[in-house]
Amino acid sequence: QVQMVESGGGSVQAGGSLRLSCAVFGYSYSMYCMAWFRQVPGKQREGVAAIDGDGKTSYADSVKGRFTISQDNAKNILYLQMNSLDPEDTAMYYCAGSYGRGNCYTGRSFGYWGQGTQVTVSS
Repeated sequence: QVQMVESGGGSVQAGGSLRLSCAVFGYSYSMYCMAWFRQVPGKQREGVAAIDGDGKTSYADSVKGRFTISQDNAKNILYLQMNSLDPEDTAMYYCAGSYGRGNCYTGRSFGYWGQGTQVTVSS
């Protein structure tokens, strides 16, 4: 059974940085496409960034230049480095993954999800 476990969330002041991690357990093969999403209560879930098995990345316009998605395939860990954080970045952040090939972007379907880690940015 595949499990994805996020960590690294917390509270930070505007302008600060956080690094989120997502560890994948339960299957020895690396996922082909992994992504980060975020959601604020009462709002639709938003795709933040995605990365494929070749390291190709994509980002939401709202985080371009501030967030960096990366992965350690040997350790099966996904990262999201978040810099220059803004109160608008406050949300629950989720990682998601898929073993399926094809275009890797946040709009595709993902079969596996983590439980989420809260990020709170104060002004």
